Amino acid sequence: MFRQVFNPDNLFWRFISKCVDFVGLSLFWAALSLPVVTAGPATAALYYTVVKTFRHGEDGAFGMFWKSFVQNLRRGIPATLIFLPMMVFIFYGYAVMHANATSDLGVVMFVAYYVALVVPVGLFCYLFPVMGRFDLGLKELFRTSFALCIRHLPTTVILVLLVVELVIFVLERWWPIFFVPVLTMLLFSLFLERIFPKYLNEEERAVLEDRFPKDEDEK
Repeated sequence: MFRQVFNPDNLFWRFISKCVDFVGLSLFWAALSLPVVTAGPATAALYYTVVKTFRHGEDGAFGMFWKSFVQNLRRGIPATLIFLPMMVFIFYGYAVMHANATSDLGVVMFVAYYVALVVPVGLFCYLFPVMGRFDLGLKELFRTSFALCIRHLPTTVILVLLVVELVIFVLERWWPIFFVPVLTMLLFSLFLERIFPKYLNEEERAVLEDRFPKDEDEK
């Protein structure tokens, strides 16, 4: 009986392990994002790790995260530096529009600004998951992410709404940082993992499926 209770493969301990991964990876991502310029490679590593561990049940989440983070530093830091001024401007504009949404005109302007966020924030939503999944140069990374953003506009709108609302949720409180980063990547993966394979040739698809075996509902 005691052997079964303390068996690491039983349902209880597997659940505890996933909870530790959920919270630990979120905090690991937050810590590695503190220098700001490393937020991009940290996000790419988080997406990669979430897909591997939570969708495909692989172990070693923290080692996997760190390895992916280090591998993505070379592309991730320049990508973050390119995107950082745009994101600062977006959040500043959002704060101004939200503060002025006290009249009918202010509400209309706020909604219009929200709609205008779709492409730049949508590009951000694709950029780092693509980086985590594919070995692309910086120019090709931005080009591919922009193409996905435009071609899958309904999905882009959903991703933008998710990320904006979850960011606001974290900024207005502090405790959601314990789980929101992983939750965000997990929600993103529900959409992106059905999109990515459509743009691969047979050789690339074989490599991708070797790294990320298909879920049962995707076969």
